[in-house]
Amino acid sequence: MLYADDTNSIITNSDRQMFEKDINTAILQLNRWFHCNLLLLNLEKTCFLQFLTKNTNATDLHISYDNKQISNTHSTKFLGLVIDNNLSWHCHIDQMIPKLNKTYYVIRSLKPLLFCETLKMVYLLIVHSIISYGIFWGVSTHSKIIFKIQKRIIRIIMNSGNKDSCRDLFKKLNILPPKSQYIFSLLMFVVLHIPAANLAIFQNGVWYSGIKIYNHLPPTIKQLTNDISKFEVALKRFLYTNSFYTLEEYYSWK
Repeated sequence: MLYADDTNSIITNSDRQMFEKDINTAILQLNRWFHCNLLLLNLEKTCFLQFLTKNTNATDLHISYDNKQISNTHSTKFLGLVIDNNLSWHCHIDQMIPKLNKTYYVIRSLKPLLFCETLKMVYLLIVHSIISYGIFWGVSTHSKIIFKIQKRIIRIIMNSGNKDSCRDLFKKLNILPPKSQYIFSLLMFVVLHIPAANLAIFQNGVWYSGIKIYNHLPPTIKQLTNDISKFEVALKRFLYTNSFYTLEEYYSWK
């Protein structure tokens, strides 16, 4: 038997009744498509999530199929990212915390047995993979707690005190703080992808932030955009050297 995970459909409608009707129609069409392709929609794991803004309230919806009620949820996991109805990244960051705490205890346990370079390899294998995946959560203010855990791990690797500054430690290890990793990932996205033609989408998406960050890069790095490999190396070197803790630090750099 084959399984297909993380199937989703996005539906919009300003009219409540039509909105509910469109959702039920979409579920019916999805189920028909699954049957035609020898797949089965698992209604027990099917849910719907309403994206909300500060100025909108949740709509009371009743969604069902085959006499089974489909539940409303405030957050859901999609391709490893936990997305909540406010797009705040709080839920995703909260599920990262216990994972990083476990890696902290792993590295602390390995500290007496391994050299610094080997501990860094362990860090890149388990900690970096957690922090760098879906790093666009790094813009959230809630990400500060991830930064605190990361600094605790860095201090363990470098055998530093709890109150020692980590900025030089990041530089020595060539490891990026979350905001610097966010800058790196966003700039690589900007350089590798063509912007959307729609101005409203452009200004509301990652491109708007990415272009702003890109424009503040040193000219010597921007000149390398035609050679992605050289651009990536130079960008990493620049971020490793400066180890920005916040976007404000990045924008104030001269």
